[in-house]
Amino acid sequence: MPSSSSSDDVFAGAVVGIDPGHNGGNAGAPEVINELVWNGRSQSPCNTTGTATDDGYPETDFTWAVATKLAADLRESGAKVVMTRDSNDGVGPCIDERAKIINDAKADVAIDIHADGAAASERGYSLLIPVPSGTNDEVVEPSRRYAQLLRTEMRKTGMPLASYLGEGGFVERDDLAGLNLTTVPQVLLETGNMRNAEDARLLKSDRFQARTAAAIKRAMAAYLRSR
Repeated sequence: MPSSSSSDDVFAGAVVGIDPGHNGGNAGAPEVINELVWNGRSQSPCNTTGTATDDGYPETDFTWAVATKLAADLRESGAKVVMTRDSNDGVGPCIDERAKIINDAKADVAIDIHADGAAASERGYSLLIPVPSGTNDEVVEPSRRYAQLLRTEMRKTGMPLASYLGEGGFVERDDLAGLNLTTVPQVLLETGNMRNAEDARLLKSDRFQARTAAAIKRAMAAYLRSR
C-alpha cells in the first residue's frame, strides 16, 4: 500500500533513473559487450559480465533484484521510473546508451546499482562519484551531496562502510560512462563485496536487498527535498 508520508510525497511527479549493472545475457555475447564505445573521456567496452559470489550467485541477479524492488516502491509513491534494461536475461545496453536513456528522460535523480569483486578479506559498500568531464559539470556537486545522503542511509542496512575503496566510502571515478556522461545527479553504489563471505550472505538475502532498495529510496527522497 502506498505510504502517505512526506518522504513519499516528494516523489509525486518526479522522474527517477535506475541502472541495474550489467545484464544476465552478457557472458554469452562477447562480440557485443567487448565492442568499444565512448565513455566520456576515452573508449571502453560496451559492457561487462559483472562478478559473482564464490558459490556462483551473479552480480546481475543482485542488481536486478534491488532495482525491481526499488522501482516498485518508487512507482507506488508516484514517481515515474526509467530503467536502463527491462529484463535480466538480455545483453547490454552499452554503457553510453544507459547514460543516454536516463539523460533523455531528464531524471531528477538516478542510481547505478552494482556489487564489487574485490579481495575476499575486504568488506563493505562504497559510493562512486563523478569528477568534471565537461558533460557532467553541472551535476557533479549535486551528485556528491546525494552520495552523502546515500552513505548515511546505507549504514542502516547492516552492510559496513568499505575501508578499502576511496576515502570515507567515497571514490572519485573519471573512467565510468554512467558518471562521465550523466546530465542528472547520479551515484554508482558498490553495495558490497561479493567475494567476501559475510558480504555475500547479505547480498544474496532478499531481506538485505529490500533494505538496500529502501535505503536508496530514502536517500533519493532526502536529495529531492533538499534541492
